[in-house]
Amino acid sequence: MIHTLAISGYRSIRDLVLPLDRLTVVTGRNGAGKSSFYRSLRLLADVAQGRVVSSLASEGGLKSTLWAGPERFSREMKRGEQPVEGLVRRKSIALRLGFASQDYGYAIDLGFPVRSGSMFALDPEIKAEAVWLGDALSARNVLAARAGPRVSGRDRNGRKAVVLADLAPYESMMTHAADPKELAELILLRDRMRGWRFYDHFRTDQDAPARSARVGTRTPVLGSDGGDLAAALQTIREVGDGEKLDDAIEDAFPGASIDILENGERLELLMGQQGLLRSLRAAELSDGTLRYLLLLAALLTPRPPGLMVLNEPETSLHPDLLAPLGRLIVDAALRCQIVVVTHARSLVDALADAGALRHELEKDLGETRIEGLERIPWEWPAR
Repeated sequence: MIHTLAISGYRSIRDLVLPLDRLTVVTGRNGAGKSSFYRSLRLLADVAQGRVVSSLASEGGLKSTLWAGPERFSREMKRGEQPVEGLVRRKSIALRLGFASQDYGYAIDLGFPVRSGSMFALDPEIKAEAVWLGDALSARNVLAARAGPRVSGRDRNGRKAVVLADLAPYESMMTHAADPKELAELILLRDRMRGWRFYDHFRTDQDAPARSARVGTRTPVLGSDGGDLAAALQTIREVGDGEKLDDAIEDAFPGASIDILENGERLELLMGQQGLLRSLRAAELSDGTLRYLLLLAALLTPRPPGLMVLNEPETSLHPDLLAPLGRLIVDAALRCQIVVVTHARSLVDALADAGALRHELEKDLGETRIEGLERIPWEWPAR
């Protein structure tokens, strides 16, 4: 389980190190930084997929995603006695992301490239990375470290040794330096990160993939676009907890039931509802009902991930569905770590009452902060 998340220099987040629990809910007013928090987690996952540079490019490049305020605030700025202005910089401009889990920690430092004649000269460069044992990085617990093009680790005798000397600045050591003999820990951590799942804003319009019949195969993991919804629900019935699925449907839609229609190789979702003489096809369901079924398939997965992140799961849902959604999330958190990003107050309160760790984001001088958050020891890898 990830117990600490660190973000520095990303959009409205100047410097934030916060604890995570088995179930964590992140909330705040519009513009407080919830989207920045969610995107930072996605960027971390993109490192393991080898696409963190391209993901930043799709957001407008490093210049568009960097913290736009000063490196630090003076006391006079905080008290409003002096206008916010840039001070003499002490550190290099950087976007840094990291986390620490119960066994391993990882951090990455991205910065501006050195001048070159390449047409890709605006791509950010990976300046430093590190993987370590324990809560925080130190000289004693580092397993692998990258500074510029050099990646170093420990040999079989425990001595520091260069594993790779010419790693490209746009490639992560997580994808290009992992070795089953020398750096097996990188392989383990990379595979964990690749298993993280993100669900946000499922499409529910009339052309949404979840509304049409699709060729079905066993689907223990719902796809991000929800197009395999029927197959995912049928997989839960056959190899997961079918009774829990039926109970969850009854909890949210009393008297309703779902069936999967097999039409040749295609599977289609049907939903029977109390008072109707025929079942409704997925194409006929309301946006909120379809979205809830998508969340249901994601949370009842027969193959729980190490981390699941739900971004604004309340979108399009009727307020009456938030209570059963909360119960569904709490139950799913018994099988995997879950982070929920939401501004639905009733959902926040329900999850907090069930024991979820709650973080309320707020803005102060343009910076995303958490009032009263105790400082957690954290060190970034040296460039």
